Amino acid sequence: MTETEYGRGRQLLRVRGRSVAWVPSLLLLVGIVLVDLNTTERFRIISWIVLVPGTAAAICGVWTTGAFAVLAVVTYFAVDSAWPGEYRAGLGDFVLVGLGGILATLAAAVRERKERQTLHILDIAETTRRTVLRPLPARWAGLEHAGVYLAADVEARVGGDFYDIQPGPHGTRVLVGDVQGKGLGAVEAAAALLGTFREAGYHEKDLATVAERLEVRMLRHRTLSTALGRDDGDRFATAVLIGFCDDCPDVVETVNFGHEAPLAVGPHGVRELPSGDGLPLGLGELAAGPPPVHRVPLAADETLLLVTDGVTEARDRGGVFYALAPDVARAVAAEPDLRAEPLSLVRRVRDGVLRHSGGRLGDDTTVFAVRRLAEAEAEARAEPGAEEPAGAGGDEATERGCPRS
Repeated sequence: MTETEYGRGRQLLRVRGRSVAWVPSLLLLVGIVLVDLNTTERFRIISWIVLVPGTAAAICGVWTTGAFAVLAVVTYFAVDSAWPGEYRAGLGDFVLVGLGGILATLAAAVRERKERQTLHILDIAETTRRTVLRPLPARWAGLEHAGVYLAADVEARVGGDFYDIQPGPHGTRVLVGDVQGKGLGAVEAAAALLGTFREAGYHEKDLATVAERLEVRMLRHRTLSTALGRDDGDRFATAVLIGFCDDCPDVVETVNFGHEAPLAVGPHGVRELPSGDGLPLGLGELAAGPPPVHRVPLAADETLLLVTDGVTEARDRGGVFYALAPDVARAVAAEPDLRAEPLSLVRRVRDGVLRHSGGRLGDDTTVFAVRRLAEAEAEARAEPGAEEPAGAGGDEATERGCPRS
């Protein structure tokens, strides 16, 4: 049960804001009484009234269930007494109804406690997810963006995929990445990298320095994990770091840490940006130096599409990988203006992956698209003093919100 499903279930039991969870149990009680009183002695079903508190235990609160338990006992006694002595159900069934009511009340109490515990756990998971994927306006810092995260495990609410945008005095920086592995260890590593990105992405002038800070942060995180005796001391992360310079509107800077190559999607087609010529974050000590910073052209009508390997490694039943670039190219050719928009592009890729894999994701999947706003629109949306979002901190900073979708 997810928090959304739980909330929807509660809404179905309300009419105009009032709870109607008691109605099914009451209707069941009335139905049993009417059938018992209007049939012959060969069809005595008054003992079925034990189902009434049992039904209430599944959908009502403790006090309501207890009330139905008492009502069932009283109703049983009254209806059974209306029959001649030789046709009465007797003491045995009376004890059964009473004991059933007590057990139903206890079951309702246990159910409510478990629901509270579940909601608390879901709240913790939601807070963790908001730490990794903080909320951002769809149009912010001169960029328009959209993103979606799909967990491979249907019960999971957060994983090691991450993406973020950080504006600053030296331009706007974007980071998309995927931490190796799963579980809380991957989430911790993603949160550590995002904290550093938000700090370095704002203060550092050179994108290469931001990249170095991310590498150092990953090494520090691994050192701490090893000191704590964890088995994820060799964890690494692939990532793409992108810089949008205010003074060069037709160019972007990219640093690729062994990640899937970004795609530039525009009305004229799809082209691939420089691929992952660097090692993943955390493995930089194995290379001669940090990954190079590439300066690549990006037209005003082009959108950058970034994905994690959950997209490119999605397979169908025959084991064939999802062809991302050809699929996007076909969509752009069919609807050039529509499909180049970040939100439409993200939806297209998300639907394509789910359709290709039959809804069976083998890995956490993230799709993120971003493009520059038109100059006039960017100026209209600019807010003085909004370069640094409230709450941004240092290497260990976390922020709350909802993932973008």
